[in-house]
Amino acid sequence: MNKQSNVYTIIYIIVLVAVVGTALAFISMGLKERQTANVNADKMRQILASVHITPDKSQIIPDFEKYITAQLVVNSEGQQIGTDAFSINVEEQSKISDPAKRELPVYVCTLADGSVKYILPAYGSGLWGPIWGYLSVDSDGSTLYGAYFGHEGETPGLGAEIEKPIFCDQFNSNLHMFKNGQFHPIEVVKAGQKPANPDADYVDGISGGTITSKGVGAMIDNCIAPYQAFLNSLSNN
Repeated sequence: MNKQSNVYTIIYIIVLVAVVGTALAFISMGLKERQTANVNADKMRQILASVHITPDKSQIIPDFEKYITAQLVVNSEGQQIGTDAFSINVEEQSKISDPAKRELPVYVCTLADGSVKYILPAYGSGLWGPIWGYLSVDSDGSTLYGAYFGHEGETPGLGAEIEKPIFCDQFNSNLHMFKNGQFHPIEVVKAGQKPANPDADYVDGISGGTITSKGVGAMIDNCIAPYQAFLNSLSNN
């Protein structure tokens, strides 16, 4: 075949694309298990961060297995309907408009001092993409113990600050979700302001990251409010 012909060029390109595509597919398949393991380990790291545990990379899985002593899946009535919280896709659940139809994951954490915390995941939208987080609650079902927030592409120095201690550390034992028997999710407000609901506890939003801050507030309201019955049951117990 004439190597200078158009037919030869087209065949050469087709063969080259097929070979390269096949090679990339095999590489992707070979790395998929490792990639999944890395994603799971990072999720474990974030869950532990909500209870102020920051293990070295090699200790993430052992520490997760050590401190997360139980996993629950509950419904909006507070009833347990499963035991594999890790497999629940929080993004998909957060988009179900009817909270009664959601599967709500709960991670039960037993700390070194024997105290028990309940970790609740959340998922929402920031300015440029998804945001998510984990809030840990004391065994009274009301008092916040800690929080971790993450994002996919918020602006560095602005919305991206939600993952920094300056924001996350506000979610501490001074905040409560039940007051006088009424449930009030933690609100995120502009610094110097107070929430519209005077009974709700609140944290200051990120300066210059108004949309992301509002996204965190909306995420907490959408994803944590359905746990009201479950948290109330902890309080009663």
